[in-house]
Amino acid sequence: MESRTKRVLTPADIDAALRASAGFGCRVEEELTDGWFNTAHRVVLDDGRPAVVKFAPGPGAPVLRYERGILATEAMVHRRLASVALPLPELIHRGPDFLVLAVLDGTPWNKVADTLPGPVNARLRRRLGGHVARMHTLRPADGRFGYPAPEAGLSAEDWPTAFTAMVEALLDDAARWDAPLGVTPDEVRGLVAAGRPALAEVTEPRLVHFDLWPGNVFVGVPDPADPAGARVTGLIDHERAFWGDPLAEWVSLAFCGDIAPDGDLRAGYRAAGGRFAEGPTADHRLALYRLLLGLILVIECEPRGFAAGNPDHLAYCRDTLAGWVADLRALSAG
Repeated sequence: MESRTKRVLTPADIDAALRASAGFGCRVEEELTDGWFNTAHRVVLDDGRPAVVKFAPGPGAPVLRYERGILATEAMVHRRLASVALPLPELIHRGPDFLVLAVLDGTPWNKVADTLPGPVNARLRRRLGGHVARMHTLRPADGRFGYPAPEAGLSAEDWPTAFTAMVEALLDDAARWDAPLGVTPDEVRGLVAAGRPALAEVTEPRLVHFDLWPGNVFVGVPDPADPAGARVTGLIDHERAFWGDPLAEWVSLAFCGDIAPDGDLRAGYRAAGGRFAEGPTADHRLALYRLLLGLILVIECEPRGFAAGNPDHLAYCRDTLAGWVADLRALSAG
């Protein structure tokens, strides 16, 4: 995907950056174009290891406020997830504006899901649910809610205040780039204000990835002739992570399949010790988290150039946001 946040880098640029920061260089094999924000290249390091070099947007690139300091967020989350033995690519080196990651076994789930039998996808959802439950045991060292990067300035001592700040930052971004939200900022503020009592029920921050759609879940199929051995081999792209309500995770997890109470994702989550909040106030919170993601999806189209370059994607994002806003209106009114 083309994006104005992506850098234009030559193989010599990438090799020089590694040598200056890590003390070793690389041979660039190809650019990985699936990502929507960072610039990534598959390389072979001097010692022969295959790796991925992932560069954050350069200085002056158009980014949303929550995306400030995003490389440090990804590195921190990577280390925290490794501490609870989640499947991840090895973090080989963190440079000043890039990460060097080992190549994962497997393929993004969205590229192989249709080729796998239903029971295999169901088992993968249960495994993913268990991984998410372990992720949600992680707490911030400072006890604060919101985005970890101090550059974003979007954290607070309580969840309603942090969440409100996160949404306000997006509304500021929408105004800056004239993003076509299809809902007024005042209505968004009113919907968030109406949800503050429900948000206040969250009193302990936990790590929320907030981008666990199938493209960010790698699966390995050791024997294509027998896909029953398929497994989750890695979780990637932690940039959107924040400290908050674990219930928010289920907004993106819904793209992985059934999240119903008797579904495979929640079965795996419960089996690994996860507790899924339920009831009217939990439903209200989940609708607010859909609003948050919907705003991100629409607003990011403008600075990245998707609005002009990929109008179908913008239309999909706007339709998604409109549906989620309608659901939240109904909950707030009822």
